[in-house]
Amino acid sequence: MADVKIGGGWKEKLAGEFEQAYFKDLTEFVRKEYTGATVYPAPKNVFRAFEETPFDDVKVVILGQDPYHGANQANGLCFAVNPGTKAPPSLQNIFKELESDLDHPVNRDTDLSRWAKQGVLLLNATLTVNARTPGSHQGRGWEQFTDAVIKKLNDERSALVFILWGNYAKQKGTHIDRSKHLVIESPHPSPFSAYSGFFGSKPFSKTNDYLVQHGEVPIEW
Repeated sequence: MADVKIGGGWKEKLAGEFEQAYFKDLTEFVRKEYTGATVYPAPKNVFRAFEETPFDDVKVVILGQDPYHGANQANGLCFAVNPGTKAPPSLQNIFKELESDLDHPVNRDTDLSRWAKQGVLLLNATLTVNARTPGSHQGRGWEQFTDAVIKKLNDERSALVFILWGNYAKQKGTHIDRSKHLVIESPHPSPFSAYSGFFGSKPFSKTNDYLVQHGEVPIEW
């Protein structure tokens, strides 16, 4: 199959996935979609989360579902959008909770690469989507691939923080070993559920407290 362009030490860790039939089918599907339709994010950004946060540098995993499906939004990092793009409602609510949790103003740059560079893996379960068609690339193999990512981190790393917002993320994180990692769960930050337990959940300070307890440098959110 075509050489998969993925850096940060992930290529070696996930080599077994790239040889499987499901990944070959997924690659073919995604290639055809990019050829015949408008697909987000840009091809160079499909594996951006991995490029920005190498395997050995991961401290925190935030799990999203689909990339944004509007123009100039998806940038390869879950919940983030391109610089200069207005923050979508979920990201606005993340910033609100962040400021409330830490009790001071925060950088509201929508790109979020500043988090990724500190070890926050901003991982969507599905890494591509057709324009204006949410969920259009679900069930094609991405979920199996990102399950393998989570399993590899779960098995080979210790004292990571997994932040699971919403039922979809909670379900995807079912098999994380809670005896060696911290799992933070709450409702999703979307306007439909943020007021039912996302606001006030303090995931950012809980994450940093745990990292400090385990000898890691906290995240500058």
